[in-house]
Amino acid sequence: MTGRDRLRELLDAVLDEDNRTLSDMAGDAYASPFHLTRVLTRDAGEPPVAMRRRVMLERAAWELRRGSSVTDVAWTAGYESVEGFSRAFTRAFGRAPSTVDETTGHWLPAPNGIHFHPPTSLWVQSTEHAMNPLTEQLVAHGLDDARHLIEVAKGLSDEEFRATRLPGAVVLPWDGPEESVQAVLDHLVSTVEVWLASIEGHDLPRRDDDPSPARLLERHDAAAPRWLAVVRDVDRRGGWDDRLIDALCEPPESFVLSSVVAHVLTYSAHRRQLVRHLLRAAGREIDTGDPIDWVRARRGETTGGPPC
Repeated sequence: MTGRDRLRELLDAVLDEDNRTLSDMAGDAYASPFHLTRVLTRDAGEPPVAMRRRVMLERAAWELRRGSSVTDVAWTAGYESVEGFSRAFTRAFGRAPSTVDETTGHWLPAPNGIHFHPPTSLWVQSTEHAMNPLTEQLVAHGLDDARHLIEVAKGLSDEEFRATRLPGAVVLPWDGPEESVQAVLDHLVSTVEVWLASIEGHDLPRRDDDPSPARLLERHDAAAPRWLAVVRDVDRRGGWDDRLIDALCEPPESFVLSSVVAHVLTYSAHRRQLVRHLLRAAGREIDTGDPIDWVRARRGETTGGPPC
């Protein structure tokens, strides 16, 4: 073959500094958006929008390690606000951009081994351990969806947020009643906080007596990246059958780590749908929380609509 590799040309178009939309990438590659997406998804295992977002975050981590400011890095990575960049970075790396130091790695799990390599090149790794895509999706979607619901709840009045709408409702006997949007969201967040304390060896976190949506969002944003990092670490070292001795229980109790993650996923999904029911009862329009729509949105695809 003479000339440049066509796949590399497509990759260069995706990662060009000026190509911030799928249409920009396709135009630079002299291809239609459909063709660009189809070829890269087939040959690289990753749609162009998702690949660009991931590699730009990898570059951002490298720049932060070298002392660049979070604001400058956010702008260079194509984000319209520092807050949006910080949320995306924290979800991806399990730590806030402001905490990055020289020990922080700048590669994220990738289905194709394609990574940012400083200063401006790509690196293609021959073998890589990426977390099982289904596990990654279930955990990340659950955390993102919980945050979305808390944001929606911020639009409720105090009375609507605290109103008893399901008298006597109990999800788990030891958690007590969950009769309001406030109660369900509080348990949704605290479940992750409690298991993190057990796994990380910290004291049982103090519960807020009357948490506001803003306070719940603050707690969620502190716990979510740590929980994702814990699950990724368990998967990386193949520790799914390891046992956790939970000293926070009286008496101490042991749990298989895979069952802990399954527990969190199961009751998170149940509570998120329960919150949707309560939000609709409060007269609010709310989406379905379908992971299909979440994946499509992350890949820059059209969302919504019933299955064909």
